[in-house]
Amino acid sequence: MADLDRESVTREALAQMAATPDPRLREIMAAATRHLHAFAQEVNLKPDEWLAGIAFLTAVGQACTPFRQEYILLSDVLGLSRLVNLMHDAEGREAAGTETSLLGPFFREQAPEFALGESIAVHDTGGTEIVIFGRVTDSEGRPLPGAEIDIWQTNAAGLYDLQAGDATVMDMRGRFRADAEGRFHMRTVKPIGYSIPLDGPVGKFVKQQNRHGMRPAHIHILVAVPGHRELVTALYFGDDPNIDSDTVFGVSHSLVVREAMGLPGAPRADLPAVQYDFRLSRLGAGDGGGRVGSDPSKLMPAAE
Repeated sequence: MADLDRESVTREALAQMAATPDPRLREIMAAATRHLHAFAQEVNLKPDEWLAGIAFLTAVGQACTPFRQEYILLSDVLGLSRLVNLMHDAEGREAAGTETSLLGPFFREQAPEFALGESIAVHDTGGTEIVIFGRVTDSEGRPLPGAEIDIWQTNAAGLYDLQAGDATVMDMRGRFRADAEGRFHMRTVKPIGYSIPLDGPVGKFVKQQNRHGMRPAHIHILVAVPGHRELVTALYFGDDPNIDSDTVFGVSHSLVVREAMGLPGAPRADLPAVQYDFRLSRLGAGDGGGRVGSDPSKLMPAAE
């Protein structure tokens, strides 16, 4: 047995992990260990600082519930979610495909189904009503009939249904199916910019960094068609004052929209409209899931 020093402890830790049977797990954990040890050395991490970090991560885990995912929020505010998104895009999204954005911590599986043209604002109808319409196509512009479109957003007060009132009641979210020509239209209310939750450990962390914690107004969109990459994206409203400083780094120029009256082809002439066409990339060999986020209830430990 050799005495360990600042350099040899890293080598010894890696040596003990070298027998990990799963090659991908072995690769990931070896890299994580190297970088964590290098981080501790770079900042000359003190014991009380490391314990403070452990306490923070403990608090993040304790804040997670079936209706709140604090770890996804942490990943988002660190820019890690966006980085993983960008790397995933580079591996498989075709050049003409719609850019992705973050799924975020407020997605929910099995949202209510609506017919084309209906509104997802069922319980909370305040705010300015708008219509969203367009087409779903492949990367070459061919229509994708029956595309499933999942949409969710905040209400006019800037709250998701998981935050407002009874969290078990779904509102401001829904699923639609495009028609035989890949066309869709739906009604909602124009969202407003909102603050990420600042009442938990991640919010405290953001405030300690003197960051505003705001997200620009946006609507989340998830589009799924067999044989194509699932598209996780969002439409961001360009008149929001925080469009250039999103706390979770989700905005891309190609996803910025503005509502307007009198758009050609708008299904409701009496409402401001947003037109946006979604282009899906083909599903490639070995394509894994593209969701950087999850329904909070799906990440809770299974009951023993």
